[in-house]
Amino acid sequence: MSKPTLSGCTFIRNGSTLGFPFVESILSILDIVDEFVIAVGKGNDDTLHQIKSINSPKIKIIETTWNEKMSQRGFVYAQQKMISQYACTSDWVFYLEADEIVHEKDHASILNALSQNHNKPEIEALVFDYHHFYGSPQWLAVSPRWYRRECRIIRNTIRSFAPDGQYWVVMSKNRKGRYPVSALANAHIYHYGHVRQIEKMQLKAEQVSKYWDHATPKMTYENVDPKSLQKFQGTHPRVIHEWLLLNAELHFTPASLTFSELSGRDKKHRISMFVERILKIDLSHKHYRIKK
Repeated sequence: MSKPTLSGCTFIRNGSTLGFPFVESILSILDIVDEFVIAVGKGNDDTLHQIKSINSPKIKIIETTWNEKMSQRGFVYAQQKMISQYACTSDWVFYLEADEIVHEKDHASILNALSQNHNKPEIEALVFDYHHFYGSPQWLAVSPRWYRRECRIIRNTIRSFAPDGQYWVVMSKNRKGRYPVSALANAHIYHYGHVRQIEKMQLKAEQVSKYWDHATPKMTYENVDPKSLQKFQGTHPRVIHEWLLLNAELHFTPASLTFSELSGRDKKHRISMFVERILKIDLSHKHYRIKK
């Protein structure tokens, strides 16, 4: 039985300005990948310098220029994601977004899941559970508004494509894509995008709005349904500890909003959570199909 090889990949531009823990993200899986390919967009901060400063022969940098005219549904993110993925040479690809971290305690589980599924050609991807931190590192967002699982490892020997940065479709037929057939990685992704300091979050929202062709919202962590949050009871990955102290909001407390004070979207998800509890189902969106 051959040992599977694994490439890491991601994309980033102006990561320092926008408050991404991109170096920590790369380092969180660098020990378990055979190479790590990063598409670094031309920007105006020290992002490229920081990545070049990572002392590892596994790092492979592709310098890119973003298409500033591409404003449809985040497709510029798909372009950059695929630039990095298409340069990967391993059997499997581990894609991490620049605000996603893997806990060191999950490394063995990930490698074990990869080994168990490598010689099962029907398994095309591995699905991770998610911790979405919100407001501060002490709080998790748990409503179905937040995807609870997502593919982050995919076979590099199938025709896969990213419609935007978040997920893949498999092009097993010429004209129609489908979500990948997947197995569980038995590990978590720790998502820190919504705990960064609010001014950085506002800058990030302005960039996202530009590439998704919608108005930029005024960012705040306060106007959220308190019932959609719960206290985090675990430990954070070692690699993110210093970043959290220096770059995260640390004193967030959810507001005590009544149902009538919630936004329309939060009312919808409050109702969805009620339905989930009663029917014991998961109403969050899924971009994969678990192989039974």
